[in-house]
Amino acid sequence: MNIILLGLPGSGKGTQGNILSKVFNLYKVSTGDLLRDEIKKKSTLSNKIKTLIDKGLLVPDDIINNLVENILSNKNYYNRLIFDGYPRTLNQAKHLDVLVKKYNQKVSFVFNLIVNKDFIIKRFFGRQVCSKCGLIFNEFYYPSTNENHQCDPKFLQKRSDDNEKTVRNRFDTHSKETSPILNYYRNQNLLHEVDGLVDISLISKEIRQIIHSLET
Repeated sequence: MNIILLGLPGSGKGTQGNILSKVFNLYKVSTGDLLRDEIKKKSTLSNKIKTLIDKGLLVPDDIINNLVENILSNKNYYNRLIFDGYPRTLNQAKHLDVLVKKYNQKVSFVFNLIVNKDFIIKRFFGRQVCSKCGLIFNEFYYPSTNENHQCDPKFLQKRSDDNEKTVRNRFDTHSKETSPILNYYRNQNLLHEVDGLVDISLISKEIRQIIHSLET
């Protein structure tokens, strides 16, 4: 199965993606990670991507779509993908439908994590990413401990784009470009809305229950 996680930036898509990828043996496709990998290449394209991200703007669809197609065309990930941060526009959603059909796959579930802006702002400013293993934590809601994180705390870093101006730009961008995707998947009877304000374990439990109930 292929899963899509939707929600405001910082709503917990990355955390839930990590959990679900382990539970269902899926490969997590984070366009944010893909773009940051491109930035590290220090090319003309990487400079363009970095400028857009730092301003809280969306990267052009053609760049994102090409990166995603590289993943979908890999037979090792056939029908076992979980998308975090893609699609972000209605055009991307429609193009994803074209891609999954091209590679004889399908989107099985779409989950939208519902949160509010005040909660998101606090979550953003507390977010920490481990530069060694890639796990995501939060100083306020999900701190790194010896039980859930094996790497040295020195690897925990704040992302450069986690600042108030960028956060507010992301809210505006999300409302304008991403919200129509909800109706698109709702019309396909694929959309499931989940409360993103409850405990992380309860969110993943609800998602797992929905998947199990519809798979049987």
